[in-house]
Amino acid sequence: MLPHYTLASLDISNLYSNIPVTETKIILTNMLKHQLVDSQTQQEILRWYNVITTQNYFSHNKNIIIQQDGLAMGAPSSGLISIIFLQHLEHLHLVHLTHKHHIIKYCRYVNIFLIFDSNHTSIQSILMDFNALHPKLQFTVETKKDHALNYLDITIQ
Repeated sequence: MLPHYTLASLDISNLYSNIPVTETKIILTNMLKHQLVDSQTQQEILRWYNVITTQNYFSHNKNIIIQQDGLAMGAPSSGLISIIFLQHLEHLHLVHLTHKHHIIKYCRYVNIFLIFDSNHTSIQSILMDFNALHPKLQFTVETKKDHALNYLDITIQ
């Protein structure tokens, strides 16, 4: 790798609890229409969506708490719904961000892995733009140390 290329990872703070449920439902509805899914199947999927996003509750200190927004932690459906929302954001903004910041490689699996040209941008500038993508999402950053970056359960050199 060239010396001015930098490795970094971005993580979304409290991802599931910050996914905007109503906005994601609109995205899902538009996706189903765009994919020409028949109306009966669309209605069934949207009923499923309503049930799993409105029946979010958990127990804390022997109290039952109803989650007002966001997705349930630990629910199998939360990963899928968050992917729908994040892919929509990427579709809207990723081309612009990769050009603006000379991002050489962008990969997302839970966290985001980036390789960018540090001669043309800084990780703080990238972080600022990612944090401006949506008011509910806040990203944190980790950069390489000693030519290595810990990403998920691996070390990349």
